[in-house]
Amino acid sequence: MSVKHKNIIEDPESLLCEVAKILQELKIPYVITGGFAVAIWGRPRFTADIDIIVELLDKNILSLAKRLLLLDEDSYLDITAIKNALVNRGEFNFIHANTGMKVDFWIRNSEFDRLKIKRAVCKQIKHRKINFVSPEDLILSKLLWYKKNKSERELEDIKSILKFSKIDLKYIKKFSQKHSTENIFKKIKS
Repeated sequence: MSVKHKNIIEDPESLLCEVAKILQELKIPYVITGGFAVAIWGRPRFTADIDIIVELLDKNILSLAKRLLLLDEDSYLDITAIKNALVNRGEFNFIHANTGMKVDFWIRNSEFDRLKIKRAVCKQIKHRKINFVSPEDLILSKLLWYKKNKSERELEDIKSILKFSKIDLKYIKKFSQKHSTENIFKKIKS
């Protein structure tokens, strides 16, 4: 008699790879943002979650939920929360039991989110190609978050991305003007 061994996910990077694999197999457009993206484009830092912007359609909800729960049957996922997030263009969470890691799925709700997905940059993590937000779009997102909540962490993240990545400054200037964050960016650059 053969025993099927479950692939146990024990670390955040492995969880990221498995979630990206599911999104790719279900053909759900996505982009990784937040702390994981900062670690790719800037300095590695602790992050308590995985942030993903998705273009989720109603027809994908059940298959996505089923596949996520197959990763670990003790994980948390609320189908109603997914449906509400889709209607309200908000977010829903998947909490992976074995790692304790939370995955925040942000439903695409703006033209800027659509652009982030379109401009995604593929990076390899543990033998899997994963779509990450471009460094420019990550900086622009961090500028918007700073404008909203004045968190110094956003500025530190921007500085580390500028230090470690090649950046298209014309692109940032264009969109920081559009988002009214140009003065914040100029202050960081000086």
